[in-house]
Amino acid sequence: MLRTPDPITASDNACADFPGSPLCAADVARGTTRMLLRHDLIAMAEVPLDGNRRADLMAIDARGQIVIVEIKVSRADLLGDGKWTDYLGCCDRYYWAVPAGFDASPLDGAAFLPERTGIIVADRYDAAVIRDAHTEPLSAATRKRVTLAFGRRAGRRLIALTDPEAQIIL
Repeated sequence: MLRTPDPITASDNACADFPGSPLCAADVARGTTRMLLRHDLIAMAEVPLDGNRRADLMAIDARGQIVIVEIKVSRADLLGDGKWTDYLGCCDRYYWAVPAGFDASPLDGAAFLPERTGIIVADRYDAAVIRDAHTEPLSAATRKRVTLAFGRRAGRRLIALTDPEAQIIL
């Protein structure tokens, strides 16, 4: 069940993305990642994409379908983001994730492609899908490229955790 946590201060959480925001992006990412995991979608944060873009979260399910989640914790960030449509070519489904209490009404506007994109509402403990994303299957070649890049990135991150002194030659 979603609940709105107490406001976060810099002293009790390293997140301070936007002063006055009840949740920061890291909290939304955590709750969203937990929800994705419950649905057997394995997620990774800050995934590089083509064109020097970076997905806030990317997840892959057991069938190889790819989901990208873009996290927004402020209206200004949401309305000022013009790069998100570049992500659609790298995923089967695309979601916006926002904190509980966030005014998600702009996401119903034509500019945010509500017929294509879904909405997730999250707190730091959990999340819920309030609008499903439409599935637009990737081509086989794109799926292979994105999946391999995801797996290789995950492997590099695991090596960095298990052997911080390892030299990874790219």
